[in-house]
Amino acid sequence: MFGYYLSLGWRSLRRNPILTGLMILTLSVGIAASMSTLTVLHMMSGDPIPHKSDRLFVPQFNYGDLRGYDPSEDLSQQVAYREARNLLEADVGVRRVAVYGLSGALRTEDPEFQAILGNGLAPTRDFFAMFEVPFLHGGVWSVQEEQNAADVVVLNRDMAERLFGRTDVVGERVRMGDDFYKVVGVTDHWLPLPKYYRLIGGNGGAYYGEEEYFEPFATAVRHEESNSGSNNCNGTAPAPGWQGWLDSDCTWIQFWFETASASERQAVIDYLNAYVDEQKKLGRFERPTRVAVHDVMEWMAYLEIVGDDSRISTWLAFGFLLVCLVNTVGLLLAKFTARQGEIGVRRALGASRREIFSQYLIEAAVIGLVGGVSGLLLAFGALALIARQSSTLSMVTSMDWQMLLLTIVLAVVASILAGLLPTWRACQVLPALQLKSQ
Repeated sequence: MFGYYLSLGWRSLRRNPILTGLMILTLSVGIAASMSTLTVLHMMSGDPIPHKSDRLFVPQFNYGDLRGYDPSEDLSQQVAYREARNLLEADVGVRRVAVYGLSGALRTEDPEFQAILGNGLAPTRDFFAMFEVPFLHGGVWSVQEEQNAADVVVLNRDMAERLFGRTDVVGERVRMGDDFYKVVGVTDHWLPLPKYYRLIGGNGGAYYGEEEYFEPFATAVRHEESNSGSNNCNGTAPAPGWQGWLDSDCTWIQFWFETASASERQAVIDYLNAYVDEQKKLGRFERPTRVAVHDVMEWMAYLEIVGDDSRISTWLAFGFLLVCLVNTVGLLLAKFTARQGEIGVRRALGASRREIFSQYLIEAAVIGLVGGVSGLLLAFGALALIARQSSTLSMVTSMDWQMLLLTIVLAVVASILAGLLPTWRACQVLPALQLKSQ
């Protein structure tokens, strides 16, 4: 019977075309408004590395002296160079990564070549394995090159094409400043959203663009390349010069631990507490011992990567969908009321209320399916308009298969809910009264 009622539902779309069209339009506009905003929220707040996000941890320390100390102050969001060097040597976790941002001009060996400005990173070697950066050609620099702070670089595919007109450029040389760097690898497209691996002062923000080149952390430090991002000296000025900057407690480096399992979180915390106590004996960390670790999703929530305005917009859009459903209820009532004579005849011929209920509820679902498809098309249009507002928004307006499926399911479920009252009213038709009035 389901197939039969489904075919009746499709044929009923041609009956009362104006009323049916209004229902489909009302439902599709509500679906488009709600799903476009939900898609943006989903892309902004989704887990960027779900299979290991609970095993990646950011450490926080209580930097600063005791002058004006407020125990309620947040811990530092980055670490100083001294902590980065020490933590890299720690015997905790399976990988440890230090990273900071770079910005520079890249050019080829051709003296006539116009330099290209690029945003990059200075990570340690394990960065690529920890965050699963895909390679198109070559690979990451060697352990020996990292230890020697060698002049090597990894380009992303777009930067390789802009510099050389091709992507297979391993072995070529790139000039940055007065120095030449050997290209050891070319990464494929890699753009996790948000850019959780460096949310503090990242180039262009948490939703903007791919990293265009990667230079070893030790190499960038040797060349005295400053951080392109956030720097915080906790109210204490460093000594003059680059070495003074490195020796200071100014925080400018993002640090990550990767553990074999989420249960090793406490081991990281214990290590950090012991580390701070050890540093206190050396005259550092004047403030009370306080450390914290955050996994990926906790870190994003802590930094409030998704603002309240995005959540409010989504709730408002679903409120608009609710208004559309109320209007759909009224239209379905009008559509089913016009067919009371037909319902009375069916009841008189032996159709039960359950059969009438099933038929008209399936008809409402068909309307929802059509409204969902048209709403999906409108949602794509709405997302395209949102993407045109800024380059940042354009990164979070792609609808994945989950959102595609949810759009159709939401439309069908919404139309079924909207059809409950009209369908129940249709079941209350008394066949005797309808036959008498014919």
